[in-house]
Amino acid sequence: MDFSQANTSLWNPIIQIGIIAGLILVANILRRKLAFIRNSLIPTAVLAGFILLGLKYAFPTLVDPIFLEKLTYHALAFGFIAMSLRIPEKQNESTPGIAAKSGALIVSTYLMQAITGLVVSLVLAYTMMPDLFKASGILLPMAYGQGPGQANNVGSTYEALGMAGGRSFGLSLSAAGYLCACVVGVIFLNIYARKGKLRRIKDKEYLSGSVTVDTFQDHNEIPISESIDKFSMQIALVCFIYLFTFLLIWGVSALLGLISEGLAGTVSTLLWGFNFIIGSALAIAVRSIMKNLRRFKVMNQQYQNNYLLSRISGLAFDLMIVSGIASINFEDLSGYWLPFGIMAILGGIVTFAYLKWVCNKIYKGYENEGFFSMYGMLTGTISSGVLLLREIDPEMKTPASDNLVYGSSFGIVFGAPMLLIISFAAKGEYTAIVSIGIIIVYLAALLAIIFAKRKNKKG
Repeated sequence: MDFSQANTSLWNPIIQIGIIAGLILVANILRRKLAFIRNSLIPTAVLAGFILLGLKYAFPTLVDPIFLEKLTYHALAFGFIAMSLRIPEKQNESTPGIAAKSGALIVSTYLMQAITGLVVSLVLAYTMMPDLFKASGILLPMAYGQGPGQANNVGSTYEALGMAGGRSFGLSLSAAGYLCACVVGVIFLNIYARKGKLRRIKDKEYLSGSVTVDTFQDHNEIPISESIDKFSMQIALVCFIYLFTFLLIWGVSALLGLISEGLAGTVSTLLWGFNFIIGSALAIAVRSIMKNLRRFKVMNQQYQNNYLLSRISGLAFDLMIVSGIASINFEDLSGYWLPFGIMAILGGIVTFAYLKWVCNKIYKGYENEGFFSMYGMLTGTISSGVLLLREIDPEMKTPASDNLVYGSSFGIVFGAPMLLIISFAAKGEYTAIVSIGIIIVYLAALLAIIFAKRKNKKG
């Protein structure tokens, strides 16, 4: 084998990862040293992504766009699998109820964003832009609600179904969502603070805390290092489950091909696009199997380590954000600037108004903390939600941070029908219109869950 620079397949991934890593370090320095960037609450990975996006246009040969697409796609699945492998913490009696409501709130916000996006795309398609892909509006909840990874996957799926430039359109909406989270969120934090509705914590160094043995090591867990390092075991578990995810999707796609090539073409594209959900479900299944093996004494020790799995998912999501933003191709947006602008603005307004209404109803006693954390997450990612929350609740004394975590778990369950809606909306001439009706019905069901009163237990 040629180990020199001439072997591009050998060195290109290392060079690209090195560039991304270097820009993350630069972005972190800028965020810590420049007050206006720090006060904007722009996450380090988002800032690094925008820097890399600028460098891509300044030095076209510096960045490999194909590698960035691959990294965005795989990092999303890798992060979700690592998150799903974690051992759930013990919950108090009230946690499941509010977690279910939070999960319903998360998915209902997706649905509000989907209605907004579809109305915009349909109105434009039947008036000013007859060539516009009618289901393109459903990319708004994928971008705002779920971030660049999902926007990348669904955008690529829609490209295969006829939407030219769908991937860049989705990623651009995702970037606009981060601006809503970090810019609009901070503006309203300051407005609320001036009105005396909340107290914003400024000029405060947040301590990450010390990693003690109790933090790092659960009861009866494998040692930190023996014949194999504990971190290696976590990586092995995640990679094995991702391999099984590939084999499962490949097998189902092959089976569908034997039944119907048309069915295989539609469903297989959707399955590959939602590889992260399938991987997450498999990880939950593996976690359950391992728990039962320990219960029946077949397995003597716990192999998962929550702390390390959280670090793996954090790394994967940071890489996904940087590569996703840097993957935006503005040339592909040449025919989409009008729908992009309208969806980006209306998406932020609708999300803000809807969350403000619902959070005031269900998060009694911590309405502002619940609202800003959810707004940050549902226009950016969970990290931007936590960043906004830390400005008013730095010690996480309210349940708002738990709602993000536990609510997201319920959100995976409540969000499953979205997969069918995404596929159905793009099938034909009028399916996008029918999809709005389906979404409204499902939204009503979720609102019933959100506002359902819990019966008090007596005794």
